[in-house]
Amino acid sequence: MASIEGLVPITRNFLASFYDKYPFSPLSDDVSRLTSQIRSFTADLQHQFPLTQGESLLVNEVDRQPPHKMDENMWKNREHIEEIIFLLEKSHWPQLLQQQSTPEDIEFGIILGQLKEKFLNTLKVLESFQSNNSENIFNTVMTYMPQDFRGTLIKQQRERSERAKQAEIDAVVNSGGSIRDRYALLWRQQMDRRKQLALLGSATGVYKTLVKYLVGVPQVLLDFIRQINDDEGPMEEQRHRYGPPLYSLTTMVLSIRLFIHLSWGRYEHRNLAGPQASVLQQAVDVYTSEFERFIKFISEVFANSPFFISAEEAGAMDASRKNEEYKEITVLAGKTHEVSLPVESINSYIGWDFSLAPGKMSMDIGFSVECTNSTGQKTMILPYRRYESDQGNFCTCEAGKYTLIWDNSYSSFFKKVLRYKVDCIPPVAESAQSVNEAEG
Repeated sequence: MASIEGLVPITRNFLASFYDKYPFSPLSDDVSRLTSQIRSFTADLQHQFPLTQGESLLVNEVDRQPPHKMDENMWKNREHIEEIIFLLEKSHWPQLLQQQSTPEDIEFGIILGQLKEKFLNTLKVLESFQSNNSENIFNTVMTYMPQDFRGTLIKQQRERSERAKQAEIDAVVNSGGSIRDRYALLWRQQMDRRKQLALLGSATGVYKTLVKYLVGVPQVLLDFIRQINDDEGPMEEQRHRYGPPLYSLTTMVLSIRLFIHLSWGRYEHRNLAGPQASVLQQAVDVYTSEFERFIKFISEVFANSPFFISAEEAGAMDASRKNEEYKEITVLAGKTHEVSLPVESINSYIGWDFSLAPGKMSMDIGFSVECTNSTGQKTMILPYRRYESDQGNFCTCEAGKYTLIWDNSYSSFFKKVLRYKVDCIPPVAESAQSVNEAEG
């Protein structure tokens, strides 16, 4: 793709100058103070009571450095929030606490309900952020797509891919999978989306076909998303600026989860004393408020970030580009015109848009689509019908050669000037097992 004149390459230095305009106010000192106190409580529980295998795994996760990728940290926070909400459900309290046999237990139960509501609210904020961020990225990329049936097909492919991802999640839930199992799948799926974006920039894999459809995409955009995986690429500046506070919040929520988890397992031997319950309450208040503040801040940064300059700003939608990929041909009287598209994968989309040049009298032309498979067997996909113009598409159910036929053989005198576009868009979903590290 040719670079659009006047655009600045999206480099790490370029992003650094942009991020200078968006300094993040440091986290409250209470984050580190309360995290240390919570970790001290869990250390006492670890020393006094042996750990189960599952608890040891959780302790090891707390002791590790948080993931480097900001996107992965967001998913980790969401996972641990859900795990905490699970623990705070009354049905998952220790049996002794569920009995509410003392005024202290009743009061503590009320506090746990309040903590659960705080986490539920924070979870909604995080889910909304992730959903909006994903939608905004896709919609921005779509501004570079041809504004015809091909853009519609790419949207349909994305919808199919997202439905398939949701079906995978539903299958894990319905089979009794844990919250951890579900989030392992969710992260794999997110990596898949990021890989597809990186493939778009490098024009490899299935996107080698798609890139040719991106009329006027600035080269700087393709360069940026091709480097999206690089450890020292443009995204590293974002991690450098905004990663540390997010890493601290990841550690804090995991520490809170570990403390509640260990406390529930030992409640009959050592219930939460007044000071510890007070520190837990403070920690949840600080975590939820600081995490929501961070989400609000980073949402604004993402919304204004120059990763994806609009197609209008890039000058990609000027009128000279809108019509350049239509073909025009004269179909003589008594003749036909055919276009064949090789299709290697099922669930590819074939689409078309055609019309006849207006004349002194009403004109039409026959149109049909047939498929020839590897054995030479022909199947009529779209039956013969006469049109003045038509736009349509279908999803392929087998590989083969698909032939679009415009038929003017019934006309003895009139030639037809046909203006058309046809394309085959392959499936965009990649195998989750082939996903490499990616960043969003």
